[in-house]
Amino acid sequence: MTRFLSAVAAICLVSLPAIAENASTGDVYACAEITGNDERLACYDAAVGRLKAAEEAGELTTVTRAEVEQAKRETFGFSMPSLRSFGFKNDDGSQEKFDEVTLAVKSVSRDAGGKLRITLEGGQVWVQNDGMRIRPKNPSEAHIYAAALGSYKMKIDGGMAFRVRREQ
Repeated sequence: MTRFLSAVAAICLVSLPAIAENASTGDVYACAEITGNDERLACYDAAVGRLKAAEEAGELTTVTRAEVEQAKRETFGFSMPSLRSFGFKNDDGSQEKFDEVTLAVKSVSRDAGGKLRITLEGGQVWVQNDGMRIRPKNPSEAHIYAAALGSYKMKIDGGMAFRVRREQ
């Protein structure tokens, strides 16, 4: 009997990566369709076991909506098409859009050409790339939004909008 249990344990350890690759929440949801209590419990135990093994193996992680929104704020202005796949749906089923952000301003300086260089609290650095003459006084927040043809505009403390590009 001990040999049998050892063999079963060895098989389980060898098949752990395969289990981790096949883990999904769909397995858990499928268990809800099972009518028999014992079978449903066995299904849940197996599905959760696969999810746990995948998480422990680093093959799976759970991400909250707040974490996705934080990542979108931090990467706003960079071209990251794969991040769109983590979007959420609106009540009408359409894909949620993330085309503007408002963040606290850490500092504002000018480059040799007189263009603004805005550093935000999250570490983002935006550089003005138009000819507007903007003179922010004690700036507290920057509102950045998507403009035409993949460009971005910024308003500092609700002032006049000017074109910017994300540098860092």
